[in-house]
Amino acid sequence: MTGTDVRLLVADDHPVVRAGLRAVLETEPGLVVVAEAATAEDAVARAARGDIDVVLMDLQFGRGMGGAEATAAITARPGAPRVLIVTTYDSDADTLPAIEAGATGYLLKDAPPEDLAAAVRTAAAGRTTLAPAVAERLMSRLRTPGTSLTPRETEVLALVARGLSNQAVAGRLHLTEGTVKSHLARSYAKLGVDSRTAAVAAATALGLIRR
Repeated sequence: MTGTDVRLLVADDHPVVRAGLRAVLETEPGLVVVAEAATAEDAVARAARGDIDVVLMDLQFGRGMGGAEATAAITARPGAPRVLIVTTYDSDADTLPAIEAGATGYLLKDAPPEDLAAAVRTAAAGRTTLAPAVAERLMSRLRTPGTSLTPRETEVLALVARGLSNQAVAGRLHLTEGTVKSHLARSYAKLGVDSRTAAVAAATALGLIRR
């Protein structure tokens, strides 16, 4: 390791994925994996030690804190490392919370090795890298804001897609049931539908949520 090396923390709950990312990254000059974390909580604690430049963060961990929440905790500290999301999920329900939490980049796990290495270097330099599918969707949201779901509308609809009632969604998100109904009504209007089932189907087809 040299003083110019980019020091990495790989955070993923699957040992095979961590090993794969390490194998790819350590073939690249100037990139050094100095630590791994199997939980989001461990990633937050390890990143706080101050010797990490970029955290490669999964979004979904088996239980406990999720990747977006961990990203927010990591980036909230002064002098925090950059966080590059590396995940299999590209729906708005996944990308928007992660980006709002402070992620510098968002890459999908099926990206070519050279794209992963380039994204890490870009993140280390403080610049943004987005997977093409994610970038395209974000640009679409900016071009047609009136037809795009807000992060909260996306969050509500994602829970509805999991079978939760309005009351259960309200409890999960600490909202009133009336507020949940208002979010759903606006979602219906934007998606051009008139039922929960149709809204979930339309949002899934558009890549706004995942089933």
